[in-house]
Amino acid sequence: HHLPPANIPLTVLLPLFIPLSYRTSLPAPMFSRNDVSIWSILKKCIGMELSKIAMPVIFNEPLSFLQRLTEYMEHTYLIHQANATTDSVERMKCVAAFAVSAVASQWERTGKPFNPLLGETYELIRDDLGFRWVSEQVSHHPPVSAFHAEGLNEDFVFHGSIYPKLKFWGKSIEAEPKGLITLELPKYNEAYTWTNPTCCVHNIIVGQLWIEQYGSVEVINHKTGERCSMMFKPCGLFGKELHIVEGYILDKSKKKLCAIYGKWTECLYTVDPATFEAHKKTDKKNLDEKKGNKQVLHFTSSVDEEPEEMPPPDAETAQVIPGSELIWKITPRPDNSAKFYAFSTFAMHLNEQEKSMEGVIPPTDSRLRPDIRAMENGDIDLASAEKKRLEEKQRMARKNRTKSTDEWKTRWFQQGPNPHNKAQDWLYSKGYWDRNYTHLPEIY
Repeated sequence: HHLPPANIPLTVLLPLFIPLSYRTSLPAPMFSRNDVSIWSILKKCIGMELSKIAMPVIFNEPLSFLQRLTEYMEHTYLIHQANATTDSVERMKCVAAFAVSAVASQWERTGKPFNPLLGETYELIRDDLGFRWVSEQVSHHPPVSAFHAEGLNEDFVFHGSIYPKLKFWGKSIEAEPKGLITLELPKYNEAYTWTNPTCCVHNIIVGQLWIEQYGSVEVINHKTGERCSMMFKPCGLFGKELHIVEGYILDKSKKKLCAIYGKWTECLYTVDPATFEAHKKTDKKNLDEKKGNKQVLHFTSSVDEEPEEMPPPDAETAQVIPGSELIWKITPRPDNSAKFYAFSTFAMHLNEQEKSMEGVIPPTDSRLRPDIRAMENGDIDLASAEKKRLEEKQRMARKNRTKSTDEWKTRWFQQGPNPHNKAQDWLYSKGYWDRNYTHLPEIY
């Protein structure tokens, strides 16, 4: 829309190269959720932790949370871009953009991913994007998913463990993604860490579902001490701040090196801090003048109206401050996205089972989960029955373990301190890609 024509790096404009072999739709379109009352299930659980509640399968999307996490990798080109620049501030711009792009797939994704079973794994190799990924469900209560991705040229390592805390607040469900994310760039001997913002789904009882993310995200470069401190803004009254992200890259003495701003649903820009602050000032002045004219109207609106009832209007695209540089632009969703759970092109093929995988991927891979497969094929009744069966099987296995002295052993990750900030983490313990899967549990 208002893109500054000049200094757009070429890589931003290059569309993701999609090989012909990946599917571009799912076998069956999604069902309408309109005739199922979520209220009848949720009224029992106000304020409770939702990980303990079995939700009907109709509210799901046909992906496991392990697959959903893999969507962090959709804009991997930003990591390659970081590797290509020798300036640490330029690298921080790319890494911050990667951190924002990693949660952009949440937009309009109102279906809940399936809870992974203990011991479930998921792998993805994308030669075109230059990475391979492995993840494992390492704990069931609390539910913890660990992942480890590496560049195919050993040019980066991206890993983390996520423990999504879901809370139900009467009209909305809030997902707080506890856990830590780490990106290592061996070429510069650098490590960056951050945590993700909180995600909230509104109007789950009545009205149109809509999603916002909020909270602060701080990306730290542990080698240089530089950090990018960003705020994902909550929507605010009348949707003024919806989807907005803004912040600064600071040097180790907290001096502002550059401002970063945009929307997590579409794009991110950088500009120098003085220009950014001057723009904010004029913006606020204009807003205050407008407010002055509107004062009368405020008293006429009813006090009972809650801002949450309606999804905010699609605010115009991010306002571009003159002199800004575009650092990331989202890959648009495909035209058929609305029929298929609002999936991106990247998400469409995550559960695809290719012939070449047979006998290669482990029996614990999410693609082999019968409930997700049934839902993807449009068979809700089978999906529901299989989900119940798998959850029951998992409960029985846990019971039997408590009776005997068997401890559950994670296969590919070990719990331990994060090497860069000593926080509790799950670290990859090697061996997955050797393709020796003889001693895996039978979880499906």
